[in-house]
Amino acid sequence: MKENKHIIIKIDPGSIAEEMELEPGDEVLTINGQKIEDVFDYHYLTNDEYIELGVRKSDGEEWILEIEKEYEEDLGVTFESGLMDEYRSCKNNCIFCFIDQMPKGMRDTLYFKDDDSRLSFLQGNYVTLTNMSDHDIDRIIQYHLAPINISFHTTNPKLRCSMLHNRFAGDIFPKVQRLYEAGIEMNGQIVLCRGINDGKELEQSIQDLSKYLPHLKSVSVVPVGLSRHREGLHPLEPFTKEDAEQVLDTIHNWQEKLYSEYGLHFIHASDEWYILAERQLPGEEAYDGYLQLENGVGMLRLLDTEITDALQQQTGDRRVRNISIATGYLAAPFIKEYVEKIRGKYPDIHVNVYAIRNEFFGECITVSGLITGQDMKQQLQGQELGDRLLIPCNMLRDGENVFLDDVTVEELEKGLGVSIGVVDEAGEEFVNAVVEEDAVMTHRRRTMYEQTNSSDCGPSECR
Repeated sequence: MKENKHIIIKIDPGSIAEEMELEPGDEVLTINGQKIEDVFDYHYLTNDEYIELGVRKSDGEEWILEIEKEYEEDLGVTFESGLMDEYRSCKNNCIFCFIDQMPKGMRDTLYFKDDDSRLSFLQGNYVTLTNMSDHDIDRIIQYHLAPINISFHTTNPKLRCSMLHNRFAGDIFPKVQRLYEAGIEMNGQIVLCRGINDGKELEQSIQDLSKYLPHLKSVSVVPVGLSRHREGLHPLEPFTKEDAEQVLDTIHNWQEKLYSEYGLHFIHASDEWYILAERQLPGEEAYDGYLQLENGVGMLRLLDTEITDALQQQTGDRRVRNISIATGYLAAPFIKEYVEKIRGKYPDIHVNVYAIRNEFFGECITVSGLITGQDMKQQLQGQELGDRLLIPCNMLRDGENVFLDDVTVEELEKGLGVSIGVVDEAGEEFVNAVVEEDAVMTHRRRTMYEQTNSSDCGPSECR
């Protein structure tokens, strides 16, 4: 096992670390005499009320610090690497991988394929388990780390090897069994590819995965996302309305069967399936507490509920506003409905909702999180934008004012000649952004699984 240096780069003011005179540049060597492999060891070992911290100062002097603190109280240090280790890249070559469908010339970080189980716990990422060793499983069980989010795609070992283009990809189920027997909470996902892992294969996968209930609490089914940059890749076709209806029928049949036994619906369809099938979204109770929001399962239902709740606290008035909202084709019809709900109490607020066509990745990509600044600028120039343009925060890079194509919010503001407000996902923030002229908005995005589409646009337009 490679030994990593755990160098501190930041000390929080007023923290235990500051009190113990730790400084940026210091290296953490041990906790309670044990060497640290990564962030999991660090957090597990620093939870106790008494710890002994081994440190090498930047001048080479080594200290042993005896620390008494509250249980789970943080020391207040930030390391060079968030994982305190190198990030593990993906060993697979999945036929549906969206990163392979990126055009050339984008920033390097967009081409990195992570498949690191530690990010499953820290950020909610989904991992294939093909990178995980028995040692990794041992540590998950030892520290009882949960939940772990797993990309299954199919339970057919031969098909999984083919879909992931990895001859070892079918060997993960003994690992899943170990996690199940240890009581580790799991969530799963299936990226559905037309004619490959749908139909009878989907039925079999649901049946097989349901055996891991109740520790495998949910599995989402999302349609494959197909950009226009698929030259040389495995030929995949978008789903049709009829396909979506069949997928939903399969999922609903299994939900009814499993709910009566476990009190969980377990298998969930992402919002795109309902839109493509032209069916109503399920009620809130069907989402089991929204276990799969990061996969777009129930996002529109939750937003509707939050907006309705927020409006119940509003009395309404005749204030006048003239604004606009830009979003993806997927959400645009729903955003228009939500705006009309708001206008029921604020009838003099005028809002233009613009659905941005994804020219950059192709029209089959309809989610707002994959819209670029250049597409926004091209399609909104000359439009009636009012006094402010609102955009969802998932259009931007995490923590920054930058779109996928490196266009900044400030550059787009200048190009369109309008102030831009970035709106958080929560319904209350959406209502405030529409209603309040001086609403405070944060520029941040939630990490979402954004490779899905809902367009019945025909195979030729998606390749």
